[in-house]
Amino acid sequence: MQQKRLEDYTIYKKKPNKPIYMLHRNHVPSSGNVKITFTASSWQHPGAGGWHFVSLPMELSEEIRSGMQSQEEGWGRMRVKAQIGETSWATSIWFDTKHSTYLLPLKSEIRKKEGIIADKMMEVTIWV
Repeated sequence: MQQKRLEDYTIYKKKPNKPIYMLHRNHVPSSGNVKITFTASSWQHPGAGGWHFVSLPMELSEEIRSGMQSQEEGWGRMRVKAQIGETSWATSIWFDTKHSTYLLPLKSEIRKKEGIIADKMMEVTIWV
């Protein structure tokens, strides 16, 4: 797989058991300059009332972290705009050092609007 800088348009071709994601520059008002679209499934942290998350693909997380780590705030937090389906919101992604990937938390409001349940595959767009 050939990788380019974040400023370049990149499409990663689907491999068995790997999500497809696209990365390209696209200015969005009041958000970042880099638009990232990927497919992943949601999951719920174990325990009563556990939060729901989407894990960004590891390869994508590595590329974001290597090129944009300076934008992180405390504890690996990076502000983003996210969109699933017709719902968009301002949020943050968090770098999970145990799994070497960024996590996108899914609030109850977002899950209800888009009918998201644990293990549901979906297309996610973030602007970093």
